[in-house]
Amino acid sequence: MSSQRRGTDSTAKPTRRTMDKTHWLYIAVIAAVVLGAAIGLLAPEVGKALKPLGTMFIALIKMVIAPIIFCTLVIGVGSIAKAATVGKVGGLALLYFMTMSTVALGIGLLVGNIIHPGSGLHLKPYEAGSGAKENSTVKFLMDMIPSDIPVLPTLVLALMVGFALQSMGKAGEPVLNAVKEIQKVVFKLMMMIMWLAPVGAFGAIAAVVGATGWAAIGSMAILMGAFYLTCALFIVIILGSILRLVTGLNIFTLMRYLAREYLLIFATSSSESALPRLMAKMEHAGVSKPVVGITVPTGYSFNLDGTAIYLTMSALFISTAMGIPMNLGEQVGLLVFMIIASKGAAGVTGAGLATLAAGLAAHKPILLDGMGVIVGIDKFMSECRALTNFTGNAVATLLIGKWTNEIDMEQARAVLAGQRPFDETTMEEDGHGSTHDGGTPDSPSQDQRVPAGV
Repeated sequence: MSSQRRGTDSTAKPTRRTMDKTHWLYIAVIAAVVLGAAIGLLAPEVGKALKPLGTMFIALIKMVIAPIIFCTLVIGVGSIAKAATVGKVGGLALLYFMTMSTVALGIGLLVGNIIHPGSGLHLKPYEAGSGAKENSTVKFLMDMIPSDIPVLPTLVLALMVGFALQSMGKAGEPVLNAVKEIQKVVFKLMMMIMWLAPVGAFGAIAAVVGATGWAAIGSMAILMGAFYLTCALFIVIILGSILRLVTGLNIFTLMRYLAREYLLIFATSSSESALPRLMAKMEHAGVSKPVVGITVPTGYSFNLDGTAIYLTMSALFISTAMGIPMNLGEQVGLLVFMIIASKGAAGVTGAGLATLAAGLAAHKPILLDGMGVIVGIDKFMSECRALTNFTGNAVATLLIGKWTNEIDMEQARAVLAGQRPFDETTMEEDGHGSTHDGGTPDSPSQDQRVPAGV
């Protein structure tokens, strides 16, 4: 058994090495932002002339919004129906996820309306830039990028197709599988576009800083600071209070228990990298294997609290920066749209940006021209999003376990108190002292089900 575990440990190392490409992209974006800001401050006119770089990058993102929304929602509707058929665990999990996503989106709107991030920037659409129309090269390159497809009709069509496939039962599975294959192609295209993020961020930041000077840097810093503070308060106050009321456990002891996973997420900017470890640690904390096997993978697609806060705060930042504030009705409409669309913002670098672009396009397409600034600072907020999403899923697993009486509370208290440490040498899901039913025969199928939920 120990040799088998060493084998699994050795096979895990190459998986971590595959994150190196993302690290290079992360470093490139940071360098591009710094260089763009420097050019904007030292040579404002040159910075303004670089604006088409950011505009073309946003146009590429707009190009894939509709395919991403269509594929993720069609598959998402199927995932909801499949999870709901699992029984009380799946139903409770989905209800909790929808509730918390709505709360997180609402908090993002509340904070955005209080601090008014982006005020004073006075961003303008690219078409309003001086001399942009006369540049034939820029026009030629822009014409090469396919125009975007309307988002709202795509969303409605995706929902209808998803429910239609569900009504077909097994007869609809081949079509659903085909959509999953198309989704892989679309996400691959999105990853290719994201490798151009340094170029887009460079042009967008240079143009904004060139036009507004230090005000742009200050506004971006305020947005990032407010976002980090909001996520921290959400974890401590909202998630911490619910965890204490339902289970009596302390959020800080839970975070200490997951400290190594936080370091892994911070290093990779993705909560997906810590998914296997979260499942293992939740079982070690006394939650039954069936609850962990359903709640964690489903939560990785449907319980994205950090992403939800990011979406609404960023949307308000852009609308305020462009001098086109959204009224209460538009904000509520944006919240409803994001509740649905954010279910597809998991597992792929840049999917959060695509979801944000979809929300803006559905309400005021002109706001898409202000997304270049968000592209520049998106990477600085990705770790916080991932950490918040991860913590939300850990809390959700403990809550669902308590509500379904599928958690050993004595084990949970002892583990979080540090009395029964997690054994890093046996982190596979088969060795954590969980005495609940379903601990052995069902584990392979649950492990196979994990990738579908990421």
